[in-house]
Amino acid sequence: MASKDVQNQRRGLPRFLPGAPDLDQSLPASSSNSAAQAWQPSLPLPNSFLPTGSLPPGLEYLSQLDLIIIHQQVELLGMILGTETSNKYEIKNNLGQRIYFAVEESICFNRTFCSTLRSCTLRITDNSGREVITVNRPLRCNSCWCPCYLQELEIQAPPGTIVGYVAQKWDPFLPKFTIQNANKEDILKIVGPCATCGCFGDVDFEVKTVNEKLTIGKISKYWSGFVNNVFTNADNFGIHVPADLDVRVKAAMIGACFLFDFMFFEHSLAGL
Repeated sequence: MASKDVQNQRRGLPRFLPGAPDLDQSLPASSSNSAAQAWQPSLPLPNSFLPTGSLPPGLEYLSQLDLIIIHQQVELLGMILGTETSNKYEIKNNLGQRIYFAVEESICFNRTFCSTLRSCTLRITDNSGREVITVNRPLRCNSCWCPCYLQELEIQAPPGTIVGYVAQKWDPFLPKFTIQNANKEDILKIVGPCATCGCFGDVDFEVKTVNEKLTIGKISKYWSGFVNNVFTNADNFGIHVPADLDVRVKAAMIGACFLFDFMFFEHSLAGL
């Protein structure tokens, strides 16, 4: 009965393999009652890539997901005053139930003068308030003319234990990144489109094998309407991955999603 319920929940989800149709569903509707959305699995499903019991604490919530939704919260104070405030995100499963909450920690000086290049720390907590993932972003360059100091993120899970990195790779035409393990060995590659402006449509970053011959997933920035994209910088993302992908890699891809938001979509007009 339990396996049948899981199948029913996943029915109709978009596939991530080459040639599969793109997402044709809108984001799950979220209720104003956040407590009602909170999701706590009764029994964590084992990850096929990891020995039983070796899941980092808190990441068991990711072990059964092939779709992770990230919703940036609208900052009304920033809209009114025209200032850059710390980003906040809700991380949800495919049913729209919140599994994590992420908050940016950065100083006002960095947000004002360094803008989208600012150094910051994103702390990801579960619904009990326990910090399960820490994402550290140092101050780095964002220019194709400076390939020696490109963007990089460090992912810790639990905090204090490095499990991976997201590193930008130099390319004259396409946004390219690699997902790396704790030893900085390449695991996957992420390749974005030539234009990330997303002219009234979704923007897809394809997740590929290291040799770039096979696409295994994608990170999508969803088009959420003219008003939202022009007058706010609240973005919606979807991470489509194999359900049995290592949860450490899934945590790194959540970090990559935050990096893409900073680099390509932080300004509201970039969502057009």
